[in-house]
Amino acid sequence: MWYFCDVFGRIWQSPFILFYLLAFWIAPAFLHPQCLDFKPPFQPQQELQFCQMYKYLGCCDYARDQELMAKYYRIMDNFDYYGYSNCAAYVQDLLCQECSPYAAHLFDAEDPSTPLRTIPGLCPDYCSQFHSKCRSFLTLLSDDPRLSELEHDQRRLCQYLELDDPDYCYPHLLSNERLTKNLGRTTADSEGCLQLCLEEVANGLRNPLAMVHANDGTHRFFIAEQVGLVWVYLPNRSKLEKPFLNITKAVLTSPWEGDERGFLGLTFHPNFKYNGKLYVYYSVEVGIDEIIRISEFRISSTDMNVVDHGSERIILEIDEPASNHNGGQILFADDGYLYIFTGDGGMAGDPFGKFGNAQNKSALLGKVLRIDVADNERGPLYRIPPDNPFMHEPNARPEVFAYGVRNMWRCSVDRGDPNTKEGKGRIFCGDVGQNKYEEVDIVEKGRNYGWRAKEGFSCYDKKLCANSSLDDVLPIFAYPHKMGKSVTGGYVYRGCENPNLNGMYIFGDFMSGRLMSLKENRNTRNWEYSEICMGVGLTCSFPGLINNYYPYIISFAEDEAGELYFMSTEIPSATSPTGVVYKIVDPSRRAPPGKCPSEPLSVHVRSNLTPFKPKETLIGVHVPTKHPRLPNPEEPPDIGSKDWLQELLDIFREQDEQITPTTPKPLRTSRQRMGRRRKDKYKNGAVRLVGDEEGRGDRGRVEVYANLEWGTVCDDLWNTKNAIVVCRQLGFHHALKAAKHAEFGEGTNLKIILDDVQCEGTEETLLDCQHAGIGTHNCGHYEDAGVICGNLVKGLVC
Repeated sequence: MWYFCDVFGRIWQSPFILFYLLAFWIAPAFLHPQCLDFKPPFQPQQELQFCQMYKYLGCCDYARDQELMAKYYRIMDNFDYYGYSNCAAYVQDLLCQECSPYAAHLFDAEDPSTPLRTIPGLCPDYCSQFHSKCRSFLTLLSDDPRLSELEHDQRRLCQYLELDDPDYCYPHLLSNERLTKNLGRTTADSEGCLQLCLEEVANGLRNPLAMVHANDGTHRFFIAEQVGLVWVYLPNRSKLEKPFLNITKAVLTSPWEGDERGFLGLTFHPNFKYNGKLYVYYSVEVGIDEIIRISEFRISSTDMNVVDHGSERIILEIDEPASNHNGGQILFADDGYLYIFTGDGGMAGDPFGKFGNAQNKSALLGKVLRIDVADNERGPLYRIPPDNPFMHEPNARPEVFAYGVRNMWRCSVDRGDPNTKEGKGRIFCGDVGQNKYEEVDIVEKGRNYGWRAKEGFSCYDKKLCANSSLDDVLPIFAYPHKMGKSVTGGYVYRGCENPNLNGMYIFGDFMSGRLMSLKENRNTRNWEYSEICMGVGLTCSFPGLINNYYPYIISFAEDEAGELYFMSTEIPSATSPTGVVYKIVDPSRRAPPGKCPSEPLSVHVRSNLTPFKPKETLIGVHVPTKHPRLPNPEEPPDIGSKDWLQELLDIFREQDEQITPTTPKPLRTSRQRMGRRRKDKYKNGAVRLVGDEEGRGDRGRVEVYANLEWGTVCDDLWNTKNAIVVCRQLGFHHALKAAKHAEFGEGTNLKIILDDVQCEGTEETLLDCQHAGIGTHNCGHYEDAGVICGNLVKGLVC
């Protein structure tokens, strides 16, 4: 007996159904473009002359277009006027498919088990027409010996030139709306979630919470760990073994998960290339007091990759009344001044004084501070910029630039549109909320950002909120805690490599692991929200790309060229070496070759180097291999090769024998089945998936059996590790998605069994994970959790 798993997880035993399913799988539609160099397509910088049909988006630059045109004329020189009039268009079409956005599909470049085609895959009707008119051109187009053998046999020739995936055959793919409708645009799923990919850049880091560049032409990046270490990475991603900065003995932090103290910020002086200055923001302990310290360092005079640790000058210190809400961002804006973003002092609700620290302009906490550190070698360590808004206000600290902030975590300066410079100089911040909302703000001089009167758009302190003199500025975006509970501010993308992302503010949430984006509508001036998801299917199947990341999003970064990165970790502890740096990549379109050159200045290295070794992999994706064709009844079987179907069935039989005992258990009678006690039917912790409209068994709302009843898992922080436990329990190898917010419907007819589930990913059931207690919850069915699982067996989805 042979077995075959379908997407419902049931066992099919019919050869007819096996043939049906294999025939279905022969033509999957993987909606992603790809060039022969295994990269996304692009718009050429110089307009194509020969393959003009691909001048807006394709895989050829002007130089390759000229080479194809030269090849065309060499071929056509062999034919007379009749040959030109009948076959010129065919020859041009076939040559130009190398420029198609789907060239990798047309030439089978994605299939490592087959040689690269020399002629693109053709649709049968087009192949027949070509054969009847221009078959003599084949040997000039390609040196494949099989073509000359099959030249006079139309059926066999066209079968040889046919693609296993007919969605991509030429020319029908041009009229396939699923493929061409949004070609070149950033792909979104049915819910509008943008499908992006990632590239792993660095790993093994302990809570990497800042990655900055020196803007000195070297394209080095400097990654800071919470414990007080900063490492240098070269453009080739190798790491210098000697730390750039090591102040671990001074930095106050702990191994507790979620501890907000430590090394929190790093920035280089705009003139670092000439003055060698950099500034850091970190927590220290003086006696029993906890303090925020802003210090200036200088680069070593003998090693450009090491800080002179004896050069530290303390610029500013601020007492921190509690261990949380320490702020941590420090940066230089376009005006050349140093901006410091402090938290409100900690605890909950900013309880300090009558109105809290954030609304008190005589306090430095809960503020955006702006100081001038230029030419500070003599005289004061910093000066007050003459246009600071509260310089002449009694009882206000002159350093204050803006106020009413709770705990801005990660801010950035917009470089502006590469061409128009629109948006240049804007400062974006994510401000972490209290009980209900997280917000994103654009920081402006002298403005009040509302805390503690307001949280997001909502009133927090009703008395303060009713004060007409508040004059606070509203955030550009706020989201509720069912979406996430700790915003991590990001950057407006202004890089070169991903043109579709230009102007998109990309940020995340530390707790929920969401990646999010905002884009300003130029007409309404409103900011429109789109969630970012990892690409599914073959969307991210480009070399070096991955589609997964660790859930705790700590920080975002921008390299010297303006490309965008983020840092996350598996365990949010300052001592856990699970931090990874990811580069964000749009798989739908790239900049044309040569447009984004990077020629870093040389770096004199005195330290040993550690080469970069990526550890993360693409999940839920099987590298394509040749799909077996169904036997053609008109074609005699190839006796010299083993029957592929029999080989496949042998594999299933071997797997079945490994699982199934040799001596079958006797079947229970109906009376025996009816007589079983209910508690024996399901074990505590059993799970099932329900709610998928198409009835697929690899996805659905998670329902758990506990204490003799089924119930749901209601958890707005549901993550991939939890999903892994469920999927493995059900026999799948992978968890492709941790579905939240009742994506598969609300299980309102059931009790909520679990909330606040936190798994390591290795537990046998969800009940073995940390949770609030069976039946204990503070959520509703609108947060019912679900999963999408995946399994890869011998190249077939099971």
